[in-house]
Amino acid sequence: MTRPGAQRPGPREALKLLMEGNQRWVNGQLEHPHQSAGRRREVAARQDPLALVFSCIDSRVPPEIIFDRGVGDLFVFRTGAEAMDNQVVLGSVEFGPNGYESARLIFVLGHERCSAVIAAIAAIQTGEPAPGHIQAVVDALRPACDAAARLPGDLVENMVRAQVRLDVAELTADPLIAGLIAGHGLLVVGGRYDLTSGAVEIIA
Repeated sequence: MTRPGAQRPGPREALKLLMEGNQRWVNGQLEHPHQSAGRRREVAARQDPLALVFSCIDSRVPPEIIFDRGVGDLFVFRTGAEAMDNQVVLGSVEFGPNGYESARLIFVLGHERCSAVIAAIAAIQTGEPAPGHIQAVVDALRPACDAAARLPGDLVENMVRAQVRLDVAELTADPLIAGLIAGHGLLVVGGRYDLTSGAVEIIA
């Protein structure tokens, strides 16, 4: 068991731990690490997460569960379809790896049949604005929709994958994150979650 302040895994090892945890989720053999009262007390004064997961708000895609991790293991930031539309979102993603040397992995996680993607497609195709500030999510997802529309196959699935890849590209081009990649070994990857099987596929 890794305690706060102990040597943390590097980015490749962190990715391996997440994918191993996901395989346990797929197989129904969860270990539920770091989910005890003792762990809560261990991290009360200090945290050293091994990764940041940037994912959708979808209730079926809770990162700590699908990666079989626990308290203090992950920074988790969630928006509709992983939309990045302003400096607050980007700054929140930057915060983990910039403030904590333990977090040397950013994992952007999209998922199949994403409701936010489906709603954005409907708004874009009809030209009818989404209610309230939901329109900001639609606007942020428009580049992914444009990219997906040029591809053969299912528009929703193509857009899910396009949004993950666009997020990864935007993050790796961000000056602060690019500096952490070049000088501190930060790794940025993208994945797609299958709602039925529970499996995560690396796609970027």
